[in-house]
Amino acid sequence: MNTVSKQLPSANHVARGLLALALGGAAGCQQAVADTTSRGQLMFEYCRPCHGADGGGNVKFAAPPIAGLPAWYVEAQVKKFRAGVRGAHFDDVEGQRMRPMAMTLHTEPDITAVAGYISKLPKTKPIHSNLGGDASKGQAAFMTCMACHGPTGAGNEALMAPPIAGQADWYVFSQLNKFKKGIRGANPADASGATMRPMAMTLADDAAMKDVAAYVATMPR
Repeated sequence: MNTVSKQLPSANHVARGLLALALGGAAGCQQAVADTTSRGQLMFEYCRPCHGADGGGNVKFAAPPIAGLPAWYVEAQVKKFRAGVRGAHFDDVEGQRMRPMAMTLHTEPDITAVAGYISKLPKTKPIHSNLGGDASKGQAAFMTCMACHGPTGAGNEALMAPPIAGQADWYVFSQLNKFKKGIRGANPADASGATMRPMAMTLADDAAMKDVAAYVATMPR
């Protein structure tokens, strides 16, 4: 009996072994997170020329603010650009500029890393262009948008509807216009875009789209 007990590890040895494994695993996870963050920051260098170092966007390049967007949305859009589901229409000048940038992300880990990095950037205050829309009229029209984007414009991942509260008015207007004209959302592979198109088409004209854009711009981010 004594010989057997000597061959078995003591409870303290087992506990120390488990602790070492746990600490080693935690360190490995922390290193993986650090590596992903570094990779994302590196990949973001391709985004900086248009979207800015802080991800705050640039009206001059029609590049929207992206800082703080959820990773799932950034990933989805990058994949759409890469696959030609978005940005391939000949009238989508900005989208055509974005496509080659998206294609510099060669692997899934690259896309995941940059999306994660962008999602952690502090949200910036968008520069609005004062399109002349009436925010009060836009609030009434926004009722249609609430079904997917929510009453506060916080978005809904289940519906692939991004947060839009406080988004730059010029960008909201331009995207509504693209959805209405079939420049965006008409590709058969764009399920969420296909949902958005008829919603945009409920807005009768440019004035109505500017009203909604004006209201969205006033919503707290």
